[in-house]
Amino acid sequence: MHDEFLCHVTAYGVCGGQRVGVPLGTYRAPTLALALWWMRDRALWIAERLDPHPGNPAYPPNSIVPVADSVPDVPGVLRAWTGNAAEQELVAEELSAGNLVRIATSDDTTEYELLAESVDALRMQRTARVIATPAA
Repeated sequence: MHDEFLCHVTAYGVCGGQRVGVPLGTYRAPTLALALWWMRDRALWIAERLDPHPGNPAYPPNSIVPVADSVPDVPGVLRAWTGNAAEQELVAEELSAGNLVRIATSDDTTEYELLAESVDALRMQRTARVIATPAA
């Protein structure tokens, strides 16, 4: 069982002709449950900022309008992922097995990526590389 997890959220886009990543948050989760909670929380955080609810009093009336059906629905994908129990269970199983988990969705300009990985698995990979390095 892997006990500690590194979680990252990054937005990727193109600037000056190059793909750039903008870190949106990092969390070192002491438990699997907290890693899953943080990833769901960040997914909802992104979704709310991309697609705030029209009834929110922080926005003036009629300042938020729907987009065309042809526009990729990143907030919808993120909200659906957070509410899908089967997907959450799959992520938990993969993390428990020591595998890297990547959840990504994109629209016309930006890719949003949530990553989580076991700290123990990272340590084991580093150790394996050192052990496998040939002596000169």
